[in-house]
Amino acid sequence: MATGQRIDPFFSYNFLVELDSVVRASFQEASGLEATIDPIEYREGGQNTTVRKLPGVTKYSNIVLKRGLTTDSDLYDWHRQTVLGSVDFRRNGSIIVLDRQGSEVARWDFVDAWPTKYQVSDFKSTGNEVAIETLELVHEGIERKLG
Repeated sequence: MATGQRIDPFFSYNFLVELDSVVRASFQEASGLEATIDPIEYREGGQNTTVRKLPGVTKYSNIVLKRGLTTDSDLYDWHRQTVLGSVDFRRNGSIIVLDRQGSEVARWDFVDAWPTKYQVSDFKSTGNEVAIETLELVHEGIERKLG
């Protein structure tokens, strides 16, 4: 007999992306929610059999956002601002996971993001795929919060 409450995992297909409080639901994919801490090895006097490991610098992977190409040029315009050296190009944002009813269940907030790469999928006269716009963001930190 189970005595605890069953906790189901979240679905990966039901999410929103928010950039400076502007919510966008039209992204096909959001990836790169990753943080790595570099270990610092430290040899302590008198401890000849092992090396101590301390937490060092935290590094964050780039966030990659993909969506179908439309007449909405907000992502390209943001990338273009960065190319032109605008000082107002950093944005905060969130990737928000929703349950089946559309309520927020978890979010990852990232800070001081700016586009480091903009890409549009190849165009082929023999293909029938949707054209995809990709924006890769660098950022300075990410934090998970439960809804």
